[in-house]
Amino acid sequence: GQGVDEPLSATGFRQADAAGLFLSSVKFTHVFSSDLLRAKQASTAATILGKNKFCKDLEIKYDARLRERKYGVAEGRPLTDLKAMAKAAGEQCPSFTPSGGETLDEVRERARDFFEFLCQLAVELERKEQDMHGAASRSSGTPEEQLVFPWTNHCSEAELSSDNSGASKILDANILVVSHGAYMRNWIGYFVSDLNCTLPTNLTKSQLSSVSPNTGVSHFIIKLENGNLLKPEITCVCLNQDSHL
Repeated sequence: GQGVDEPLSATGFRQADAAGLFLSSVKFTHVFSSDLLRAKQASTAATILGKNKFCKDLEIKYDARLRERKYGVAEGRPLTDLKAMAKAAGEQCPSFTPSGGETLDEVRERARDFFEFLCQLAVELERKEQDMHGAASRSSGTPEEQLVFPWTNHCSEAELSSDNSGASKILDANILVVSHGAYMRNWIGYFVSDLNCTLPTNLTKSQLSSVSPNTGVSHFIIKLENGNLLKPEITCVCLNQDSHL
């Protein structure tokens, strides 16, 4: 939740180190993080960037919209207590909302708002590039140098076609977002139910509904045809990838 704002544990730092090494060859253009301590300060986002070959000095922007779901009276208590509260109310987790907590709809609204902000950012970058240089002259460096995604071996060719992989061109925005498990599950639910995200063919229903392991990596390719913010085309390359742990 949000109320007990503890820094990362020793295990958390080891996991963040592993994620940083895993992502060390990916050149990010932007990094956004939850402003809670376990994602902020000398924590997950900073640790990941510290291992990166290209963007150690990239500014991390902290955003309250990326905070974990608020659990009200259940915060700071064991998960068994939350489940007992839900049972007493005749409901089940995760749809149960403890007193003072956020509903799933409220969490999804935060996720939607932040995602639309990212899409707007990408469109503005594209326009700026075209205004300054024209579409033909993009930034220097080979695509292979700038976009080395380490998990492509885990994906089918259909999911990483030449159109989608990012290896065929330099991306306008290649954004790292560091957030939390329950929040990301809701964000991914929004992608799938509201925006018809294309999922990996081998993904099961239980994998889709489960919370990511700590520092689990999910990769989405977002296409905005002609800057159309209303109809983003979303492809999930991988979900909750944890081979680095």
